[in-house]
Amino acid sequence: MAQKKSRNFSPEFRDTAAREVVEKSRAVEDVARDCGVTGQTIRNWVREFRQAHPPADTELTVTERARLKELERRVRELEEENRFLGKSVAFFAKKHR
Repeated sequence: MAQKKSRNFSPEFRDTAAREVVEKSRAVEDVARDCGVTGQTIRNWVREFRQAHPPADTELTVTERARLKELERRVRELEEENRFLGKSVAFFAKKHR
């Protein structure tokens, strides 16, 4: 049976990967795929990162972050609809003259 060689990653690399999960709410498996490591490795790095950087009182929870992302997406949709409606009104006003 072949023995796997363990790889060492710099603390900066580990922190960057953990920040992707913690601060940017990316999925562990996506970050693991991008970094070329297993999901469990990323989860370990995230746990270490959270221990080293305890959350501030004003930090958003995971559900609050998800809700914020959903609201931001909805705002973008509504802004796009408003731009479209504005163009439509201008087109029909011009055509009606």
